[in-house]
Amino acid sequence: MSYLSEERAKPVVYQVFTRLFGNTNDTNQPWGTLEQNGVGKFSDFTDTALAGIRELGVSHIWYTGVPHHAVVTDYTAYGISNDDPDVVKGRAGSPYAVKDYYNVNPDLADDPSQRLQEFEALIDRTHRNGMKVIIDIVPNHVARRYESLTLPAGEENFGASDDTSVAYARDNNFYYVVGESFQVPEAANGYRPLGGEPHPLADGQFEEIPAKWTGNGARAARPDANDWYETVKINYGVRPDGSYDFDRLPHSYRFEPYQKHAVFWADKTVPDSWKKFRAITQYWLAKGVDGFRYDMAEMVPVEFWSYLNSAIKMTNPDAFLLAEVYQPDLYRDYLLLGKMDYLYDKVEFYDNLKWVMQGTGDAAALAETQQRMQDIEPHMLHFLENHDEQRIASPEFAGNADKGRPAMVVSALISRSPTMVYFGQEVGEDGSEETGFGDPSRTTIFDYAGVPAHQRWMNGGKFDGGMLSESEKSLREFYRQVLNISAFHPAMKGEYQSLHQASLELDGNYSKQQFAFVRWHNDRRLLVVSHFGEQAVNNVKVAIPGALIQQWQPEGALTLWDLLEDEPQPIKLEAGENTLSIDFAPLESKVYEIR
Repeated sequence: MSYLSEERAKPVVYQVFTRLFGNTNDTNQPWGTLEQNGVGKFSDFTDTALAGIRELGVSHIWYTGVPHHAVVTDYTAYGISNDDPDVVKGRAGSPYAVKDYYNVNPDLADDPSQRLQEFEALIDRTHRNGMKVIIDIVPNHVARRYESLTLPAGEENFGASDDTSVAYARDNNFYYVVGESFQVPEAANGYRPLGGEPHPLADGQFEEIPAKWTGNGARAARPDANDWYETVKINYGVRPDGSYDFDRLPHSYRFEPYQKHAVFWADKTVPDSWKKFRAITQYWLAKGVDGFRYDMAEMVPVEFWSYLNSAIKMTNPDAFLLAEVYQPDLYRDYLLLGKMDYLYDKVEFYDNLKWVMQGTGDAAALAETQQRMQDIEPHMLHFLENHDEQRIASPEFAGNADKGRPAMVVSALISRSPTMVYFGQEVGEDGSEETGFGDPSRTTIFDYAGVPAHQRWMNGGKFDGGMLSESEKSLREFYRQVLNISAFHPAMKGEYQSLHQASLELDGNYSKQQFAFVRWHNDRRLLVVSHFGEQAVNNVKVAIPGALIQQWQPEGALTLWDLLEDEPQPIKLEAGENTLSIDFAPLESKVYEIR
């Protein structure tokens, strides 16, 4: 790939669901135990496996599900208390019901007594393979029974010093339903923990006196089955009426660097929960973790993020801080005041792109969104899949992994934002396994399972793609090409201009099924055109503004080379010519380097 630079243009994140990645077991029995369905381990991320990830242009691996969360498997032999299936989702448990922030999921270790040391070895191994490590932090909520076994000196468990006689106190870690005991939700749609399998603790009871507010903010002692009943809400000094019990950041701090934010908080008294999460993140930074993905960040006040993130950046200025925020009107607050590096571009860009892939959307919305986000677009992480979203190949999304091809080109190359890919996406995983809690279309995050298409790439631990079909191999190679262009092509650092509307106005076959744009940085230029249609189309005319042609080549011809072709043939664009006619196969994209 001589057209790429050795200097990285932008990050590429590979999200992996850690307990599924290395599992070679293909039983996939609904509600199957660890022994029946198997589980992946930290040790499965061998140098060979990590090299296979890195070849996709990856800079950061987000190891999802690392902090010790509530599980049903019995680890009492290691001093870990059993978790109650009545407040655990699935058999393997939700990674977002964290039970111990100072240790890791025992499922992931070959020797659970050495689980922390095994994760530290994985951090080192990832670094040796040229990539950085991201883990989850879930500040909004923790598991109903939180108890850290490995607290550092001077730290205490959440809730240990709470005054449970009041619903709220600023330095309580939880909110309480005073005078009432927690009650397990009434089951909905015939749901039974563990699929109805008998279990000593699956009795419809869970002792919590007094009851705590549930993670999504539900205040009833008996939450609804659709609430996040397996978790409890953390108190950040937000009173039950919604008012704040802490110092507010002046508006001018939107324009101040993290160092000034750190100074602002240095002499302030802050709620106890703030200090606990600062200690947790510093603990992981000291172990070599390079960044954090924050779950449901918008449910926690922005001042807390200023406090936490400025402290993280003072320790590691290069830390990668990614947040899940779904309200576009909050984006700039969480970036500028909260000092996030990146936010999910879900509600704006992803949703519009998904509708285009499904044939119900208008590609013009992509140009409109990109234009509206110009002031923050380098900070809006792009993706087509993650653990919360449906697999592209699932019938509920697109029903065909190849429909992700044009979308991936647009998503990865349209902006300066980081690109993220979810493990198995690059080989067309369809998420169809019925493994227990939740519905298919999303690869399970609650149960023990094998991931079939990914397992074919894994090939029994060889990580060489030896079991992939030809179409799966082709898809993975396509992702490798696009992600490396995203990561290393110098044009990714530069300017963007949509060609969509101008091309629609030409007398040609360009339509709402195509999307075209250019990117350039100094003398490196890309022309990108994606065809979302499932039928071939010829003579698609793309308009290139004359001003750009004049800027790039005032005299003589420009030569275009398609970077996605194995043996690209040059296309000449003569002086004064500002349209290009392209023939497309179904779902094909063209990524031309303009020389």
